[in-house]
Amino acid sequence: MSEQSNNQGRAYEYICVLTLCKEIQKVRPAIVQINSALRANENAWNSISPFLQNVLSESAKATTATIFDMEPMLLEKGEDMVVLTCQTDKEGKDGDVRDIVITRKDVKWEIGLSIKHNHFAVKHSRLGKSLDFGAKWFNVPCSQDYWNAIKLIFDYLSEQKILGKKWSELPSKDLQVYVPLLQAFINEIQKSNSMDSTVPRKMVEYLLGEFDFYKVISIDSKRITRIQTYNLHGKLNRPSRTNKPKIQVPIASLPTRIVSFDFKPNSTNTVELYMDGGWQFNFRIHNASTKVETSLKFDVQIVGMPATIISINCSWK
Repeated sequence: MSEQSNNQGRAYEYICVLTLCKEIQKVRPAIVQINSALRANENAWNSISPFLQNVLSESAKATTATIFDMEPMLLEKGEDMVVLTCQTDKEGKDGDVRDIVITRKDVKWEIGLSIKHNHFAVKHSRLGKSLDFGAKWFNVPCSQDYWNAIKLIFDYLSEQKILGKKWSELPSKDLQVYVPLLQAFINEIQKSNSMDSTVPRKMVEYLLGEFDFYKVISIDSKRITRIQTYNLHGKLNRPSRTNKPKIQVPIASLPTRIVSFDFKPNSTNTVELYMDGGWQFNFRIHNASTKVETSLKFDVQIVGMPATIISINCSWK
């Protein structure tokens, strides 16, 4: 992600948390917790143009009524405080993709929002010479076959890095790096899956985070904000003491098996993963910098989801 995109994403988080808090305060006590993440988001907000500030404000306002319809606990009458917290990047690295967490501690309730500005990507992960993605993603350490398969690839990259080479200067990065690395990645996941039937479920939980959440995506060109419901463990959409949710959010089933896992047709840098229940992911591997590094980053896109993950488009006024 470029610095500009990252800055706009943080600015959008800032206006989302302030707008939601302001609307909740019309009904009950609510505060935004002051921390380093909020200050970083505020600095990003102050750095963008007034025009973009207005765009993001319209986007944030469009979501509140729908969120309230799904989460009556936010507006339940009471004196306890609703606390809205912007999460730090560390939480994301630790398996929590939520950017904003909203809690009512007196009733042991919380929901989370993942905030996206003009993009749909999920967790960005890396493959590297010593990065054990199997242990991190689904608790099955990578096999010796995997380490043997990637050794020559990363030895080659280490040599090119020492020489100060740029990725554009490599004679055939696709065939020398991307293809064999992705093939080793595919083989390792299939091998782990044959030993542990929970691998598909754990992969989705890793990619989407261990907590249920709503994804809020601003699509500026269409003047809509899309809300997607990731209610994987049944933690969202709880009724309050007095009201049931006006919008019902079903629990989405996690996958149990891998249907297909192979290269995208006519591609040397993208593989497609198809699992049961409608789950489909694309993994595109790429170099995240101009100069050669000894690790590569994934851009992971969800291209198919269960029908129980609902998407609601909120039009801007």
